[in-house]
Amino acid sequence: MKQYFAPLSPDSCLHIKICSFNVRSFGEAKRARPEVIDVIVKVISCCDIMLLMEIKDNSNKICPLLIENLNGIQRRGNSLLYQEEYDYVISKRLGRKSYKEQYAFIYRSNVVSVKQTYQYPDIQPGDVDAFSREPFVVWFKSPKTVVQEFVIIPQHTTPETAVREIDELYDVYLDVKQRWKSKNFIFMGDFNADCGYVPKKHWKNIRLRTHSEFVWLIGDKNDTTVRNSTNCAYDRIVIHGEKLIDAVVPNSAGIIDFQKAFGMIEEQVWLPFCCSPEPSACCDGGGGEEGT
Repeated sequence: MKQYFAPLSPDSCLHIKICSFNVRSFGEAKRARPEVIDVIVKVISCCDIMLLMEIKDNSNKICPLLIENLNGIQRRGNSLLYQEEYDYVISKRLGRKSYKEQYAFIYRSNVVSVKQTYQYPDIQPGDVDAFSREPFVVWFKSPKTVVQEFVIIPQHTTPETAVREIDELYDVYLDVKQRWKSKNFIFMGDFNADCGYVPKKHWKNIRLRTHSEFVWLIGDKNDTTVRNSTNCAYDRIVIHGEKLIDAVVPNSAGIIDFQKAFGMIEEQVWLPFCCSPEPSACCDGGGGEEGT
């Protein structure tokens, strides 16, 4: 499985790994399988902030279970054992009619904290209900890094309306920019931003692409899909803000092979997450490394 990662990082301070994982139909069936939860926990533990998508959890048990497992992890740093400290925020159930999903952010609470959350209402005059699953926007505080605050705008588009939804993220940006005093924005998630869903001729209709102040860390030639039979850059990371752009470690946004990293066959794999360009760095390391 191909997947990606995008760390936000400063120069001589703490390095923060920011990731995204579409678990695909993450509901009761997956929650009830310990081996599945174990792999998901390992994936999340690679990162300081993890965006989880496609959560289908009527009982609100998935995130508490993940946090319980994550906070049971002990790591060694400076010859001392320390306990992981994770917390989470989760959106309401989003979607049209009976089909609903949730966004969740799981984060190391000793590294970052949540300043505010905002559920985008998707009621813009003349363009109501543009999103199948409206962005659940989170403003993070990161006092130990050069960029001490940043906003993450997640999105899981419906493939058939991907062009419209990706373009509408620009309106979300304008709305959030008016509400919060932040100049640092990260857009990430499963955009379905390639192949038949976003043909090349339609990029001119996407403001997040045509406005040069937005930097796309995952390019059009990257394959972020699960199966060997497909080669599409569906999952994307886009950043905005001069200080944030300068703080991202060069070449740190990349794609790893999930199957190879965890020794899985294609039938066992669900969907892309983000970790590190090097599987060993992803799966063996924790967060909060000191930069040099």
